Amino acid sequence: MNSLFEIKNLNMHYPVKDGLMGNLIGYVYALNNVNLNIYENEILGLVGESGSGKSTLGNCILKLLNPTSGEVIFYGDDITKKTKRELKEFRKKAQLIFQNPYMSLDPRMKIYDILKEPFIINKIKDKQKTDETIKKIIKLIGMDKEVLSRYPHEFSGGQRQRIAIARAIILNPKFIVADEPVSALDVSIQAQIVNLLLKLKQELNLTMLFISHDLSIVKYISDRVAVMYLGEIVEIAEKEELFNNHKHPYTEALLNAVPVIKEDKTKKIILSGDIPSPQNPPKGCKFHTRCPYVMEKCKTKEPDFYEISNDHKVRCFLCEK
Repeated sequence: MNSLFEIKNLNMHYPVKDGLMGNLIGYVYALNNVNLNIYENEILGLVGESGSGKSTLGNCILKLLNPTSGEVIFYGDDITKKTKRELKEFRKKAQLIFQNPYMSLDPRMKIYDILKEPFIINKIKDKQKTDETIKKIIKLIGMDKEVLSRYPHEFSGGQRQRIAIARAIILNPKFIVADEPVSALDVSIQAQIVNLLLKLKQELNLTMLFISHDLSIVKYISDRVAVMYLGEIVEIAEKEELFNNHKHPYTEALLNAVPVIKEDKTKKIILSGDIPSPQNPPKGCKFHTRCPYVMEKCKTKEPDFYEISNDHKVRCFLCEK
């Protein structure tokens, strides 16, 4: 498989300063040496608890945040070194779907103007082509062209998210970061939006990073799944492999938290405590403070990424050969 993105040793460390003198007193270690490939025409699910760094990773990939160090290589170019003008071209090819459709659409603009704005920003002045594209996209997301003359407040959350998706794909990008795109919606609407994303992936040959804390949705939509904990990828595998043959205790704990209808009498890992502060992360394995299988070396040494099988990698001493 061809890689659309190659993420190499990506770090995002936010400086922390005291309120009185503004002196540097530490860092928030949001991302730590993240290495990840995103393949063409796949949906890569990214899961983990709140505060694990999922959204930060998505924003660094799009260079909405400037990473502290590392590389984000897109079609052979490192976008972390691109100028503002070069980034403008990149962002035609890579877009973001925000979590909250109630906040992401300008309430003062009609839907037509919201969808036209990307053309204005990119100085595309062919009005006929713009109008045709807007009508085509609004039909593709399952809405009528009559909505173009209305305002965001006239629509439900699910309809607003469809419009937000339309805006993200209006310039025919290659890559989408979908950051918790259904978490603000009613459960009855979530499936419609997820199915729309799958349809668009097929029809537009999209590659997608789908960020979520809902593993049932991730299992439905993803081709591969990466599990994140405290700024690190701790396990990554193809979807079926990860759900059926997971190796990291954190992955096991996340899966155990998913409600099931049928009673399961097997012993489960239940996470205790909160995720540690990224400003003061534990030494050694970041998960050792909550892991039921912790060993002495876990408290002082960081585990490598161990390869279990083709494209299944785990950062855990339990998988050390």
